[in-house]
Order: sequence, then structure tokens, then C-alpha cells
Amino acid sequence: MENLTRKLWPFVLLLGLLTLLQYKFWFGQGNWRQVQELRAQVQAQQKENQALLRRNNALAAEVKDLKSGVDAVEERARSEMGMIKPGETFYRVVDPDNVLRNTPPAAEPKP
Repeated sequence: MENLTRKLWPFVLLLGLLTLLQYKFWFGQGNWRQVQELRAQVQAQQKENQALLRRNNALAAEVKDLKSGVDAVEERARSEMGMIKPGETFYRVVDPDNVLRNTPPAAEPKP
């Protein structure tokens, strides 16, 4: 009987070590689920960073354009402030459907 116990002892020890490692893999700090979540967060952050980088590049190009030429300033003045050059005629194109939807209801006359 003692001989059998002596032969089983290394297997029990290895089984215990394997169980401990598996426990850490599945439930311990830095387990596989947390690793997957962190990978997803990193991927989402990389996408956001790429979008922000594209936006920053567009803003930098716009700043450069505004500093170097009058065309961009003129375009912005026309679109945002409704400015026109002397001698030009301003035409406003109005969508009739949009006007009807955005017109406030007529006020009721007071008795």
C-alpha cells in the first residue's frame, strides 16, 4: 500500500498544480475574459484615435488654408455669415415643403 501511495504522490502533485493554473487562467487576475475585454477596448480606442486623427488633419488643413489664402475666408464668410461681394446679387432658394413644415401656426385672434 505504501508503494502505491509513493507512486501516486507525483500525479496528485501535478494534478494539483494543473488545477491551480487552470483556476488562475479562468478566474484569477488577468483571466482570459479580461484579456478579451481589454483587446476589444484597445481596438475601439484605436478606431476612435484614427477618427480623431482624420479630424485633426482636416482641421489642420483648414487652418493652413485660412492662414494662406483669401478663398477659404471668403467661402466661410459667404456660407456662415451670408456675406456677398459688391455688385453681386444674392438669391435664396427655398424648399416650399420645408417652409410649410417649419412655419409656426398662425396666432389665434384675441376676442
